[in-house]
Amino acid sequence: MKQAYREIQGKRSRKIRFALLTTIMMAMLVLQACGNNTGGNGASASGGSNTEKAGEEATSTSNVPAVLNFGFIGSNKLNVPGGAEGWGFYKGIIQEELKKYGITEVKLTGFPNGPDQTESLISGRLDIGSLGDTPAIIAYASGAKTRLISQSSANTIGYLIGKKDGPKTVKDLQGKTIAIQKGSFMHRYVVGLLQEEGVTDYKLVHMLIPDATAALARGDVDATTNLGVPALKLIDQGYTHLDDASKHPNLLGSSATVVSEDYLAKFPDFPKVWNEAREKALADLKQHEDEYYQFLAEIGDTTPELAKQVNPISDIKDTAFTDEGTKLLEGTKNFLVEEKLAKKDFNISDWQLK
Repeated sequence: MKQAYREIQGKRSRKIRFALLTTIMMAMLVLQACGNNTGGNGASASGGSNTEKAGEEATSTSNVPAVLNFGFIGSNKLNVPGGAEGWGFYKGIIQEELKKYGITEVKLTGFPNGPDQTESLISGRLDIGSLGDTPAIIAYASGAKTRLISQSSANTIGYLIGKKDGPKTVKDLQGKTIAIQKGSFMHRYVVGLLQEEGVTDYKLVHMLIPDATAALARGDVDATTNLGVPALKLIDQGYTHLDDASKHPNLLGSSATVVSEDYLAKFPDFPKVWNEAREKALADLKQHEDEYYQFLAEIGDTTPELAKQVNPISDIKDTAFTDEGTKLLEGTKNFLVEEKLAKKDFNISDWQLK
């Protein structure tokens, strides 16, 4: 009898526990359904909690290095480039945006020309670089593992300057020596210009701008290329203004911001983050135009008036890519391939990362 009684009591206890467990589970399901329907109290519209989303974001940025290495062309006492990027670094706008993703320091390095910068990108010393389109294209065509994430300007004007008492026209350069920076935008501009003018017999020598300017003054070269304020200063000093790219829309240069594929593997969302930060810097720049031109004057060792003449804010693109800029890239790439300055042809769209 006692044994039978114990069995009956055990069955009753199991039934009670099962009923309680079922009630608790039903209550939890009802509460969860209510939470998903309302989307409030920490739940997202898709049903994921804020805690879950935060965890996903942490995972997506967990591999982002704390230091970003950025390269640009030129050197100045502020160690920043011009344009929206330079203004953003100068005012700390870009740094603040990048901090949201774990980048606590940006190291900026100036380079004398594009080819030198691309070498640093290829070797891994840089993560991102802003340079002229020509060296960026040549590097990519040679196998550099980079992606193009923005083209902030498409109106770079190269100048061809003749020595004093030397050639007076482009055609006068037949049989003459011209100093250029090999693999740069100005290299492409000069070769394209001479081709248009029918000049076929000439010698190009590679010199950085300071060396080329000194060689021009000594008469060691008949002409040289230059950009912006330095070019205008040479003209003011009596050197001959032979030509400039403003007269040849197809020979204008553009900028290229490229990122190494190694860095993108660590931070796939970087292009979006970068371009949003740059756009914020540009919006701020437009609210402080006079201060911006003073900033350009300081880094360019010139006056705000001349800085405004050479680098007007209207030349800065407010989106990562434009039809105008892409068309210019296509023309430059085709020219470089035809002249065998670029090792192989490729589709610009395969290089761009939109």
